[in-house]
Amino acid sequence: MNKSGLHAGVRVVAVFEAAKAALVLLAGMGLLTLIHKDVQEVAERLVEHFHMNPAHHYPQVFIEAASKVTDANLWMMAGLALLYAIVRLVEAYGLWWNRRWAEWFAMVSGGLYIPVEIYEVVHHVTWIKIMVLVVNTGIVLYMGYELRRSRSVAAGG
Repeated sequence: MNKSGLHAGVRVVAVFEAAKAALVLLAGMGLLTLIHKDVQEVAERLVEHFHMNPAHHYPQVFIEAASKVTDANLWMMAGLALLYAIVRLVEAYGLWWNRRWAEWFAMVSGGLYIPVEIYEVVHHVTWIKIMVLVVNTGIVLYMGYELRRSRSVAAGG
């Protein structure tokens, strides 16, 4: 480890958080492209494009939900996506520059999702849900390790 205390693992987490921010930002911008459009029609085209049967439950729920989306809803969802992206980018910045507060933030914010992710896996197990739970748990445990390590280094141990 170099004198500044930067670990490659913390930087990997920083890049991961920045990537999540970028993905959510792109999704938010995608929502804005739907303003003044018939969102239900877009949903129906998506269902058709992916060769799903619109009479089945989930495509039907998707189309029904899309029929209720308003321009105000789209602006609100895009705004929330922007807010989420800003929070993740601030976290990524703090992790990249080895800020202790960012390690705490990453551990606590990641830990908040774990009970929900466990619930999701228990109620309907999929590989994606398992992967999300494993990655998130790994990040939380790693941030805890980094916090303990940096505390012991600061204490001279």
